[in-house]
Amino acid sequence: MKKKILFGVSLLFGLMFINSGLNKFFHYIPVPPDLPEHMKQLMAAFMQIGWLMPLVAVVEIVGGVLFITNKYRALGAIIIFPVMIGVLLTHIIDAPSGLPIALVLLAINLWVIYENREKYMPMIK
Repeated sequence: MKKKILFGVSLLFGLMFINSGLNKFFHYIPVPPDLPEHMKQLMAAFMQIGWLMPLVAVVEIVGGVLFITNKYRALGAIIIFPVMIGVLLTHIIDAPSGLPIALVLLAINLWVIYENREKYMPMIK
């Protein structure tokens, strides 16, 4: 049962990151009209760095696909973790209304990392 729950949560988590990455390329999700002005300025600044958003998008897409697959879920969790920290810090500092979902996503990521901890041991020995 635990494996089925983990797969279901991982599937949703991975699809969210794949969707987020694809949106950075194709811009199909409209910007919320009530987005604070400083968040619009922050996104505009990120867009000025020509390579940053495509890099984040590729990391989100690749990490999301790996996160869905059982064999490579541990790798996907580590690839997505830095992006997840950025998401969390953005919501703590600039957009606290999104903090609950960011915390849920962080908890899922940490759960998968914890469940795969034995796979990381060779890296730290």
